[in-house]
Amino acid sequence: MFSVPQIRPWSWRAFVLGVLVWAASALVQAACVALIVGILAGAPAAAFVMLLTIPLVWWAFMPPFFEFSRLTRADAESINLFFLLGVLLAGLADLCRQTMMIGRGGLNPADKSVASNSQ
Repeated sequence: MFSVPQIRPWSWRAFVLGVLVWAASALVQAACVALIVGILAGAPAAAFVMLLTIPLVWWAFMPPFFEFSRLTRADAESINLFFLLGVLLAGLADLCRQTMMIGRGGLNPADKSVASNSQ
């Protein structure tokens, strides 16, 4: 087996580890939502989910918390980056979905929704 490092309860390291795990889980959850919707329903549905997520992020995660306030330039840039990365992830998930469908014979390779290489 392997050894699990022991951290003393109530130490600063325990609290830092808790915050790091919390932040990582929030990022993974946001990425997983876009990825799962992209694989199951395609890129347009995943982009729509990302658009629905933006007001939630604005309301719950940007100070003052749990109320809408005027966005600063940094907040607007963070939202734009969040949406861009979400749409890129959704597009990659949709590409994975289409590739899996072609492998199972679900899509005609000459279908216009799938890019083809004419070389």
